[in-house]
Parts: sequence; C-alpha cells; structure tokens
Amino acid sequence: MAGNMKRSVIVLACVIAIVGFGAIPSVSASLQTDETTEVFFSPNGGATDAVVREITSAREEIFIQAYSFTSKPIATALLDAHKRDVKIIAVLDKRQKSEKHSAAALISTAGIPVLIDTRHAIAHNKVMIMDRSTLITGSFNFTAAAEGKNAENLLVMKGNQPLIDQYLRNFETHKEHSVPYEDNGGERVDEPGFPTLSLDGRGQGEGGKEFFSPLIPAFPR
Repeated sequence: MAGNMKRSVIVLACVIAIVGFGAIPSVSASLQTDETTEVFFSPNGGATDAVVREITSAREEIFIQAYSFTSKPIATALLDAHKRDVKIIAVLDKRQKSEKHSAAALISTAGIPVLIDTRHAIAHNKVMIMDRSTLITGSFNFTAAAEGKNAENLLVMKGNQPLIDQYLRNFETHKEHSVPYEDNGGERVDEPGFPTLSLDGRGQGEGGKEFFSPLIPAFPR
C-alpha cells in the first residue's frame, strides 16, 4: 500500500509539472510588449513601400535625416503629408545642395523646412521618425538605386521608446548646427526618364517662384 501511495504521489507531481509547463506560454504571452520590428532588404525588397506606408500613416510629425534623397515615391508621400499639415523637418547632407536629382529643392519649394548639415565630412544618417513613435533606419538611402540596384537594409521599429528618444535627441543635435537649404533658384534640372514639370503644373511653385521638378508629375491646385 505504501508503494501505491508513493506511485500516486509521483504521478500527481508529474501532472502538476505538466500543467505548470503548459501554463508557461500564456504567462509569457501576458508579458509581451507592443514593440515591433520589421526588416526589408534590397534590391526590390519593399523598403520604399515601407517608408511610403509610414509617411502616409503619420499624423503629426516626420523628422528626416538623409545622405542622398532622390526617391520619387518618398518625395511624393512627403508632399502629401505636408498637405495634411503634418510637420516635417529634413536634415540633409551637404551634397544635396548640388546633387543633380535631389528632392531637396522640390520639398523646400513646397514649404517643407530643409536644413543642410555642414558640420561633418559626411552626414551619413538615413533616419525617419514619425510621430515620435516610429523609427526607420538602416543602410537604405531614400533613392531609386537603393530600392532597385543596391544591397541595402531597412528597419521599421515601433514601441521601443527609449531607443526612439535617443534618435530624437540625435536629430535635435544635428538640426541645431545645420543651416537652411538654399535651392537652385528655379534652375531647370533635366533627368533622363522623368518628365520635367513644374510643381503645380503651371510653371510656378510656392510664392509664384518658377520651379521645374524631374521627380514628380504636376500637382493639381
């Protein structure tokens, strides 16, 4: 009888152990946070679409740090966000003052503040922060070549507020020592494969200033 009782105790202990282990996943699930990370790889891995998606989802603010910026879809999404009264500030590398196909003149003429970081040999950050809650970063430049030709990576991170706050502080640091962008004065810029059109389809940008863009089709008034 003592043997039977011992076996019963052992069986009961095993049952408790099994039930306990079975409960671990539900306990673990209850400790999960809302933090998410997506990764995209180029070429043709959907990075541009991911950036456009997050720009489109932004409701209040978009902060940008970029080395090269020539992407037509990204420029178009930023202009659309600007029309929704989303606050946008771009801090770009000094090469954007002379890069032939830069979108800097386009978004600046539309009224988006553009600054040039001249403090460093190269301002090589590729960062966007949306509504202080979504962080985009990686090697991916905001260009057609990064999407279709180069080997690149892009991360879209949400919910990691301590990390996002660090990027926000870094953005503020670079913004403070940057200088206002000066466009090319409406000078025509031609790029093979793109129509050369004015910002509003009538040969004028904001304030009546003549401006030709190789990046996007005409915008209706």
